[in-house]
Amino acid sequence: MKEVTGNPLFPVFLQLNKLHVLLVGGGNVGLEKLTALLGNSPEATVTLVAREISTDVRSYVADYPAVRLRERAFEEADLDGVDLVVVASNNPQLNAHIRNECRKRHLLINVADKPDLCDFYLGSVVKKGNLKLGISTNGKSPTIAKRIKELLNDALPDEIDETLTYMSQLRDLLKGDFNDKVKALNAHTASLLASKEGI
Repeated sequence: MKEVTGNPLFPVFLQLNKLHVLLVGGGNVGLEKLTALLGNSPEATVTLVAREISTDVRSYVADYPAVRLRERAFEEADLDGVDLVVVASNNPQLNAHIRNECRKRHLLINVADKPDLCDFYLGSVVKKGNLKLGISTNGKSPTIAKRIKELLNDALPDEIDETLTYMSQLRDLLKGDFNDKVKALNAHTASLLASKEGI
């Protein structure tokens, strides 16, 4: 087997609008995770379970009808019918219990600030219209990920979304086989990007 060096994480973008997410935790960290989920996928179906749900969480979800709040303790039945689990609890025993139950059900889980319990991480995200870039430091430095996000946000022009729309239309008009289309699109994107300073 080839030795893996650097960051071994496999980047993937999920269509959360087609999945059901369970979020356990209704405090500040729960709000942070909820903001990340809904900020990227506003139509995501999320069930939030917590003994106490903060007013900030309640206010935030008021505009998201696909979010259900359950103010009570976590129950194993909460894992029924979900696709993804995010835990924002400061209870180590509960975190471990939910992790074990997720393993039995083959559910992917993220536990806030506990990399050893996570199957995936929520990285920093740069968004410009339809362009979305995920940034991961493999948990080494969220601060650097945040700085890179700010740098890319400033460097990428707001007009990039217009360029993406144009390229999509161009792709649909191109004739020839796959290789011909790839060559034509590569040539066109090279000239577009060369005309943008700083990219």
